[in-house]
Amino acid sequence: MTLLLEARGVTKTFTSGGGIGTARKVTVALDDASLAISANPASVIAIAGESGSGKTTLSRLVLGLISPSSGDIYYRGKPLSQMSRAERMSFRREVQAIFQDPFEVYNPFYKVDHALTTPVECFEPGMPKAKAQAMIENVLATVGLRPEETLGRYPHQLSGGQRQRVMVARALLLGPSIIVADEPVSMVDASLRATILESLLKAHVDLGASLIYITHDLTTAYQVSQSILMLYQGTMVELGNVDKVIKDPRHPYTQLLVSSIPLPDPKKRWGKGTARETLAKPPGGKNRGCKFAERCPAAMPMCWESPPPLYGLDSDRAVACFLFRDSPVLDKAEVMSLYTQR
Repeated sequence: MTLLLEARGVTKTFTSGGGIGTARKVTVALDDASLAISANPASVIAIAGESGSGKTTLSRLVLGLISPSSGDIYYRGKPLSQMSRAERMSFRREVQAIFQDPFEVYNPFYKVDHALTTPVECFEPGMPKAKAQAMIENVLATVGLRPEETLGRYPHQLSGGQRQRVMVARALLLGPSIIVADEPVSMVDASLRATILESLLKAHVDLGASLIYITHDLTTAYQVSQSILMLYQGTMVELGNVDKVIKDPRHPYTQLLVSSIPLPDPKKRWGKGTARETLAKPPGGKNRGCKFAERCPAAMPMCWESPPPLYGLDSDRAVACFLFRDSPVLDKAEVMSLYTQR
């Protein structure tokens, strides 16, 4: 199966400080993470985890907005770091982003039309204005917006949901191969979430676009995706078929997140007893192993000594936990193949 986009063992670290008399602080935002998107058929992959788990860092890496500290991002088999200017332009056109905050992506001095006309002018400079206008109006209607009520207005004259749907329209405008949606519905009303997600799935089905859906909401991840990657403090902890991961989570962290989904019964409590109420202390005061060990109710001595590898549980599931140490350890090629299983 031909891969369209790959993140091969990427790590991203950030440094801060280092002034006079102070040491530089190194933060590992992403640690040896891998991701794969097939060219055919198109797929929908969710990247999930709590705040600070590395989801947005991974999205910015695959978008080429930042460079990995180690590892590399490949598009159509070529590293982004080695692309020519023409290849980079093609990548920019084919891989589109939808960011989380619909309030910060606009320049308040421009009308919202600017966000839609700029991509057309950049990637289709010779397109007649009438044709470009028709494209823009059609894509706005696709996301549930009336062109006559949207175009010609400034960002502050639209609601947050309208602003975000304009961003979805912008992403769909040029017929992308991949859409990277970073928490696209987290800041809009619940009534609009279905509309935005439906628009993204429509692009997946009608345009054949793959979707990388980044979220902390496991409910929507389950509804829209085919496979899922769970991250904890920048580390891959579980990945594979979304139906198996959500309905039968194996990693203690995934179990914690799934058990935290509110139940439709106010008399029942959720999330009780699924993680340590107080953080455990690693032997010797330093944890060299699993990052979740301090919160894990099933932590063993070996968990503090070295990070667990990814163990293959099924043909379409892997878990980084020593509870499954009797299962085979997956190499990087086997990990990448999990994303293309159906």
